[in-house]
Amino acid sequence: MRIGANYLGNGECEFTVWSPLLDSVTVKTLTPQQQVIPLKPQSEGYWHAKVNDVYPGTLYRYVLNGQDAFADPASQYQPEGVHGPSQIVDHQFEWTDEAWAGIPLESMIFYELHVGTFTPEGTFTAIISRLPELRELGINAIEIMPISQFPGDTHIEATLAYRNWGYDGVYPFAVQNSYGSPSELKQLVNACHQHNIAVVLDVVYNHFGPEGNYMSQFAPYFTKTYKTPWGEALNFDDAHSQGLRNYFIENALYWLREFHIDGLRLDAIQAIYDLGAKHFLWELSEAVHNFSEEGQTWKRHLIAESDLNNPQIIRPSELGGYGIDAQWSDDFHHALHALLTGDRQGYYQDFGQFADLAKAYNDTFVYDWKYSPDRKRFHGISCRDRSLSQFTVCIQNHDQIGNQMKGERLTQRISFEGLKLAAGAVLLSPYLPLLFMGEEYGETAPFIYFVSHSDPDLIQAVRAGRKQEFEAFHYADDPPDPESADTFLRSKLNWQLRHEGNHKILWDWYRQLINLRKTHPALLNQDRNFIEATSNEDKQVVTVRRWCESSELIFVMNFNSSPVKVTLPSQHDAHKLLDSADTSWSGPGSEAAEHLSAGQEVTVKATSIVLYENG
Repeated sequence: MRIGANYLGNGECEFTVWSPLLDSVTVKTLTPQQQVIPLKPQSEGYWHAKVNDVYPGTLYRYVLNGQDAFADPASQYQPEGVHGPSQIVDHQFEWTDEAWAGIPLESMIFYELHVGTFTPEGTFTAIISRLPELRELGINAIEIMPISQFPGDTHIEATLAYRNWGYDGVYPFAVQNSYGSPSELKQLVNACHQHNIAVVLDVVYNHFGPEGNYMSQFAPYFTKTYKTPWGEALNFDDAHSQGLRNYFIENALYWLREFHIDGLRLDAIQAIYDLGAKHFLWELSEAVHNFSEEGQTWKRHLIAESDLNNPQIIRPSELGGYGIDAQWSDDFHHALHALLTGDRQGYYQDFGQFADLAKAYNDTFVYDWKYSPDRKRFHGISCRDRSLSQFTVCIQNHDQIGNQMKGERLTQRISFEGLKLAAGAVLLSPYLPLLFMGEEYGETAPFIYFVSHSDPDLIQAVRAGRKQEFEAFHYADDPPDPESADTFLRSKLNWQLRHEGNHKILWDWYRQLINLRKTHPALLNQDRNFIEATSNEDKQVVTVRRWCESSELIFVMNFNSSPVKVTLPSQHDAHKLLDSADTSWSGPGSEAAEHLSAGQEVTVKATSIVLYENG
């Protein structure tokens, strides 16, 4: 069921809203003529009307039971913010991506960005000028943090009025008005496709934000059966749940159909509670994949963020799975982060052994029905029946940086040598790599949690919640104020750094690694049977061997503060391809031989990664 205001052209518009428990629904247009049109009840709790003499740009609200008026739950634009009326949108657009065939999921190199802090302007169109350099780096997929309309303090300067990570959105169909119009988002997607870059959109189907959330006025969107970290859970399996399920499935198809989005990243799917026989994620994946096939368009993808360590999410439905294309794997990040930083507080207490990182390469999940001290229970299950190309890994993302109390990036936590080692660990892995904006040149600005609310009680609740979040880490200071405009401004990128000193060296290092990843046969092979990782706790090294029929690569990661000698796990001679300790990469100078005979030891400098090719 198509919902919202669907403009048909020639001043004609269809209005459809789901309200199964109401006695009447009226649409009221806020034009000088001010039409008031009753909607007629349809099956399964929907209300519908086809209205003439309304045009794009017209503002409207729904009047419920002849009393209060609210914006459309499926509003496509909120020009006056979350408390204002909805606006009719004409989706006519001159696309020039007819030849676009998409990027295969297994080839994607993701670049996660936040629209508001990626550029000084903080808009969709401002991103376009940076696409050539992302393409030069080797990026072929940008992953945009949520852009659904979120609240803001509209009494201050316009560029600061709306500041939010995006996970507090309350109108999932409406593009954030401070970022630009629907047409301007299409301009960005169109430009990305011209640069051979896919666009993945981060969507939130597990909760609505607290401010401007009027969903309960319309329908039973929530259930008291479950609770989430954000309050009552969304109603995916209780009475009247079909309307909510349709709401989010329509939302997914809306982004794919109207905006040519290539994939959706599904936020925290462990908080989507559904005990029905057909899980919502299964129904969603069917709808998305049918859309690609029936429309004869390029394949669209669904990527789930999940901390369940459960491969059922990405198994095909015929094997009892939900059919999602890929999922995030936090274990890789946690294992690598713990070794690089020494962190052992909070969930990092589950990691810190070099064997953990080796297991993350070999088995993907470190916790595959293994006891977790942090969770105080057994966690996860083996995913070795799933392809390596179904997992996304990173060393930094919005959560893992924002989960630091002051939003410190790795640039503030570890050495320059450590940054190069971290990059090599991710980009030489067989998984789908994700970079967080600015990581590629060692951005020095933090990425701190920031919001802007108008309710004083909510502001205090957010501040208290943020403080409570870090109690397990036993920090002495309080976290930065999420309501402060300065917190937002401090998180904007210093894009010019990429041309300076070691920032430029690091950018070149990332570019070299990405190029190797895209071209070397052994790195293109993502078969789980063609990778082997080992660890040495005493020497503090992890060695990874990857191969295919025609070639073999071995890389050694030394996390030790001193050089170590290692024998490569190979019976063949080898030559060096890359060494982060080389002076050409602003390192201290390599001691690793250019050529090695079988069985010969190699010296790996402190906090470095060296890559050899056999033959």
